[in-house]
Amino acid sequence: MANAQVILKEKIEGLGAEADVVKVRAGYARNFLIPQGKAYEATRSNLRHVEALKSARARREAEELLTYQELATRISKLKPKFTLSTGQGGKAFGSVTNIDIHKELEAAGIEIDRHAIELDKPIKKSGKTDVTIKLHPQVMPILTIEVEAGEDEESAEG
Repeated sequence: MANAQVILKEKIEGLGAEADVVKVRAGYARNFLIPQGKAYEATRSNLRHVEALKSARARREAEELLTYQELATRISKLKPKFTLSTGQGGKAFGSVTNIDIHKELEAAGIEIDRHAIELDKPIKKSGKTDVTIKLHPQVMPILTIEVEAGEDEESAEG
């Protein structure tokens, strides 16, 4: 299969960022990247324009980093509380998952990808738990979550 080298004009998920010179299938370059204005052919004259793209990339990455740092400070200030109902012997019913944490963050006006919430397994015990949120490779705030045990069903009836 034929490959082609192209210079990316913008960030493309799974491929690279602007000013990267990448090898892709010739058809992908010819039929999608170049007609859509997402890449240039990697010719000698186009390689001279890479410096301008690199400066644009550096500017964009600096803005993204600043945005993520501001978001990290907002996340760190939050102290969400969850209540799990408990049964006989203090055993918890249900658990707190990354979906629950994501909904709580959305309610606070913070929009992030729920897959950025790094939770190894659902939280099933009461107490405080630190959860890492990976916003950016350099920005990973820690969110402290408090899980409280609700009333058990027998004492609620009686």
